[in-house]
Amino acid sequence: MSTIRLTMAQALLKFLDNQYVCMDGEERKFVRGIMGIFGHGNVTGMGEALENSRGSLQFIQGKNEQGMAHAAMAYAKQKNRLEIYACTSSIGPGALNMVTAAGTATVNRIPVLFLPGDIFACRQPDPVLQQVEDPADYTISANDSFKPVSRYWDRISRPEQLMSAALQAMRVLTDPADTGAVTLCLPQDVQCEAYDYPASFFDKRVHFIERRPVAAAALDRAVKLIKSKSKPLLIVGGGVHYSGAVKETVAFAEEFGIPLAETQAGKSAVPWDHPLNMGAIGTTGSLAANRLAKESDLIISVGTRLADFPTASKSAFQHPNVEFLNINVSPFDAMKMNAHMVVADAREALTALAKTLRTEKYVSSYDDDHLMSLKREWDAEVDRLYGLSREDGLVQTSVLGTLNAFVGEDDVIVCAAGSLPGDLHRLWRSRKSNTYHMEYGFSCMGYEVSGAFGVKLADPHREVYAIVGDGSFLMLHSELLTSLQEGRKINVILLDNHGYQCIHNLQRGHGSEGFGNEFRYRSPDTNRLTGSYLPIDFAMIARGMGVKSVRVDSLSALQEALAAARNETQSVLIEVKVLPGTNTEGYESWWRVGVAEVSTSEKVTASYREAQQKIGTARPY
Repeated sequence: MSTIRLTMAQALLKFLDNQYVCMDGEERKFVRGIMGIFGHGNVTGMGEALENSRGSLQFIQGKNEQGMAHAAMAYAKQKNRLEIYACTSSIGPGALNMVTAAGTATVNRIPVLFLPGDIFACRQPDPVLQQVEDPADYTISANDSFKPVSRYWDRISRPEQLMSAALQAMRVLTDPADTGAVTLCLPQDVQCEAYDYPASFFDKRVHFIERRPVAAAALDRAVKLIKSKSKPLLIVGGGVHYSGAVKETVAFAEEFGIPLAETQAGKSAVPWDHPLNMGAIGTTGSLAANRLAKESDLIISVGTRLADFPTASKSAFQHPNVEFLNINVSPFDAMKMNAHMVVADAREALTALAKTLRTEKYVSSYDDDHLMSLKREWDAEVDRLYGLSREDGLVQTSVLGTLNAFVGEDDVIVCAAGSLPGDLHRLWRSRKSNTYHMEYGFSCMGYEVSGAFGVKLADPHREVYAIVGDGSFLMLHSELLTSLQEGRKINVILLDNHGYQCIHNLQRGHGSEGFGNEFRYRSPDTNRLTGSYLPIDFAMIARGMGVKSVRVDSLSALQEALAAARNETQSVLIEVKVLPGTNTEGYESWWRVGVAEVSTSEKVTASYREAQQKIGTARPY
């Protein structure tokens, strides 16, 4: 047997450089490169291997481990999970900085390979700098923190273990149902140890992503269920994008007269002005979609995990005989809401269902005028919100309207947390698929700038806009510098409303007077953060990093800044001051949060009583 003597780190890179995926007959390279920050624990192992590698993997220098990992996630998401970057870090805090990003990837079912450095497997120098010691279990290191947020976790404590671990990692990374974060912990001594690896281990491997067909019995049950219902509602999830089932979804809705509603991950699959597109569903949903959800007797969800926002904490569906039909490649997601399960690829399932329903001559019983009326009413409401103005400052919804009117139909917007996801889910008008990039499975603050950089890596010829609040920007914006370093221009639209106003609104909506959520000075009178707002110049922060930046205070100035930014070749930040509390809310939706059962505040106890009544309308499973 022919062998090649390499260090474990060198062997890992050589292996990753020869991994490919094939879907629908199209073959493509799976691992495009490595994002990393070097420190002790990876610089003399992975660092040496990357420096002297003759392969094609690109190295991108991160500025924050969480930020670079979010960029890797955004890249994979924008590539419909068919290409990835891996992420390498030092031990201890460098590794732990990636745990949040691992959770973000796993929750969103996005493949990211994490390669954190680890403590010495031989234990001879222990305890080393940045080592976490557990007196009861000396096998534990900081990297054990990745276990609950990884779909696959392994520690390579001998160089030959790499072979089985690497294959298991690829199994999970390329599995449409079970993908997420994969963590291979790399002890710093083992990274540098050599082994005679079989040459065949480095042969080109093609991982075939097969479309799972619908089982005949499941198809029969689904058809019978649909035929028994008169008013189905189709919920479009992220799986529609990943399956490439956009055309099939629209055709299915059109042929059988079924209105559509979108999750955050599913948005942009269907053009906003399609007659059957009722907009966002659930807690951040449109009035049209939420009213239809209440009257529908069948909810057909495609490629969604039905979290609490799309279901409005399970309260959105009020028809006494409502049932659920979940089409999902993952059985874990397909069974939610006590649904009838169709465990299959979205495109395969919709095609098979359409073929059978066509022979059965099925059509929903919706009144077309009713659907048109709901859509017209909602479109008019969006127009109203886009047109709002106040003399004392800019309204958030009108800023978004100005931005929506400016961006091209192929441009991509990126967002993740705060009040913006709700407004964008409700109001943003997408015309083309894969142009609305929202991380709302984990709602991870700080994703926006890093995510925009990842999207630009994936689609370098598109304009990419990170729409971010001031709170989220302050948490993490380091990869803005990486965008300059890599020559990948992104546009950061920073809406400054003086703090964590989304949670401030949530707080006040449940009886609080407002506490600890605005960026204010501490008042000597109250000893609380009730003084004046902190005067933060975000444009200056960006300018100090070398980013072209400007602050605007009017919609006309915003339009001028956007036009100028389009002509720039490097990253741009536009700071926009918006009035707190000018976001959207309501529209016959609800979100369950814990409310104090007892309080000295009557407003809080009243909110608790109201919440208990709402809980009574939600489904128990």
